[in-house]
Amino acid sequence: MSPFDKDILLPPPPDPEDEMVENEFRQLITAYLRSNHRKNTGIIEKAYRFAKAAHQGARRRSGEPYILHPIAVARIVISELGLGSTSICAALLHDVVEDTEFTRDDIEANFGPGIANIVEGLTKISGGILGARSSVQAENFRRLLLSMSNDIRVVLIKMADRLHNMRTLGSMRPEKQLKIAGETLYVYAPLAHRLGLFKIKTELEDLAFRYEHPQTYAEIMAKINESEEERRRIVEEFVAPVRKRLDEAGFRYEIKARVKSAYSIFCKMENKKIPFEEIYDVYAVRVIFENDDDAQERLRCWEIYTFFSDGHNVHPDRLRDWTSVPKDNGYRALHLTAMGPDGKWIEVQIRSRKMDEIAELGYAAHWKYKSGEHSEEDSRLEKWMNTIKDILANPAPDAIDVLDSIKLNLYASEIYVFTPKGDLLSLPAGATVLDMAFAVHTEVGRHCIAGKINHRLVPLNHTLGSGDQVEIITSATQTPKREWMEYCHSARARDAVRNLLRKDKAVMTEHGRQIFLDLLARENIGSPEVVLERLLRNGRLSSADDLYLMLARDEISLSPERLKATEKKRLSGIRRLFRNPFSSRPAKEKVAVSATDAQQPAKINRKEVYVLHPEAKNPNYRLLSCCTPLPGDDVFGFVNEREEVIVHKVNCPEAMRLKSNFGDRIVTTRWAALAERFEARIELDGIDRPGMLEDIAATLHSRLNINLRSLNISARNEVFSAEMVVMIDSTDTLSSILNNLKEIKGIRTARRIS
Repeated sequence: MSPFDKDILLPPPPDPEDEMVENEFRQLITAYLRSNHRKNTGIIEKAYRFAKAAHQGARRRSGEPYILHPIAVARIVISELGLGSTSICAALLHDVVEDTEFTRDDIEANFGPGIANIVEGLTKISGGILGARSSVQAENFRRLLLSMSNDIRVVLIKMADRLHNMRTLGSMRPEKQLKIAGETLYVYAPLAHRLGLFKIKTELEDLAFRYEHPQTYAEIMAKINESEEERRRIVEEFVAPVRKRLDEAGFRYEIKARVKSAYSIFCKMENKKIPFEEIYDVYAVRVIFENDDDAQERLRCWEIYTFFSDGHNVHPDRLRDWTSVPKDNGYRALHLTAMGPDGKWIEVQIRSRKMDEIAELGYAAHWKYKSGEHSEEDSRLEKWMNTIKDILANPAPDAIDVLDSIKLNLYASEIYVFTPKGDLLSLPAGATVLDMAFAVHTEVGRHCIAGKINHRLVPLNHTLGSGDQVEIITSATQTPKREWMEYCHSARARDAVRNLLRKDKAVMTEHGRQIFLDLLARENIGSPEVVLERLLRNGRLSSADDLYLMLARDEISLSPERLKATEKKRLSGIRRLFRNPFSSRPAKEKVAVSATDAQQPAKINRKEVYVLHPEAKNPNYRLLSCCTPLPGDDVFGFVNEREEVIVHKVNCPEAMRLKSNFGDRIVTTRWAALAERFEARIELDGIDRPGMLEDIAATLHSRLNINLRSLNISARNEVFSAEMVVMIDSTDTLSSILNNLKEIKGIRTARRIS
């Protein structure tokens, strides 16, 4: 079947909307003709006409014709990823199979199996193949990675699709914005990072940040814009002597001043608890030089380095050389940090033109420089995709587990270690001897008992450093232990250990028993025998070992509320404990359902803003200890299976996971009123002096009338630190407290502890 088969008696009269669509397509063709690909415009024209006919009458939520979206994605594919006609056609057709009556067979009949395979990989899943135990969002991502392992262009086009969706997110409902932004930060930005798509990764992060923290985003952008003139002056003064040296040496080059992204500034402010003004590396300088001889590329980077080091003080601990050993995503550059005017540190990135394109476009740019031979970049990409295949081959049926395992390696910084024979291995930062053993081979990991570094024996959990030469010590009698899970920092090692433990029934039984006892101890439940007997009886399990195995295999979960109820009375059906998205592992137990049987709760309308009432005697929401939000914080609601609204900060790690896996349960929220019932922790430090404690207390009580619940202060020589707990009603009050405390003589920093 083909849209070309439809009879058209007369061409429709031109209208402004159709002219706009045709103009957008002409701009796509223009961008393609400017590229260095062979000019096969006929197949692109055919794909456009097919997609336009297939999507005829369909509109986006913004009201514009739907075909504008595939055209925009195709333009990103050619203009920002540099891909060719096959990828452009797949981008134009990427929603046809999902959203229209046409099938993969129709695509293959008209465009061949190559384009059809990519379109199939890009087609979303309407229902998870793993059933109710899986999140459809997580399953979609799993399927995407399976497709990617066959053709990397699938994920590159998916990145373009996600980027355009984020650029047009303003037309979506607020709860959809939160879901898509959270999913982008949790999955797609890290994946772009891992593939070396730095430019796309940065834009995805900033767009997601803009929707999750609109006020903070606007404040940071305003401060960046305010400092633009001063920044330009400092950079020009900094690079002036280097320009002279570059000109004298005959370099063809350009120098760019790069401003740190709003999202990365926000992350640094949050992680270090410092204001915008205290971030010293808001801007950086990038030197990009033309290079015709690959053999001279690294040497020329170091020559430019001397131009900076001769005229500026260079920070000794911030030199990064990725010219000889690239990052795992192919990134190559020489980084240094030098002292600029006014005593400000400025980061400098030195790259050739080829390095710069690869840094911005990642593996997409590698293809431009391929000579036909199997390159080092191909091997690196192949190695990473083999790791993904190993994880996807894991028999564990839960796509959320798969997503978490892959997420573990997406953003990990690399370290480089050597085998005794001198072979180089790349591992995530924080990797242990056990991680390296499994990186060598599963059997080596299985029987690993220790490591040897520089003739010194080290244990399995010893953290490796870059440059270590490690020999793995094995024993035929060694078997995996439950605690090995805590030693693993790589997804490959963790999944291998999990699989090995699953196969060892005795180890798994003991692991499950320990999970059970640890949970009882943590919840201060003193009758394990009573709880166990009732769980076995109600679950119709023949022995405690059966229960322990189910716990160890993550087939059931025991929420604290249910255990406490079980201690007091019979539990009405253990099958309620069987795994669901809201009650499985410890991180999810926080939103597990309670034991009380009640009538079916009223459904919450997730399309409307849910108003939070902290002033009520019984607030209409629940707070968890994972992020302790306050009225005024950017928050959202997660609706559990009992229709209770669990409130999280939008950037809470657990909340990011929920948005990425269970977006259909997200509801946007608004604080209705204030109530002095929230505890906030504040940390202070500064120069000690007589009367400091009295001044702090007077500021809180006399000036601000704040209820101080606790205050711990200690001094060592002339420096003091303090931690206090205050009762407040909102983040505005907290900001006022912090500002007033900073005015006290001697206090250097005052910040909230989350």
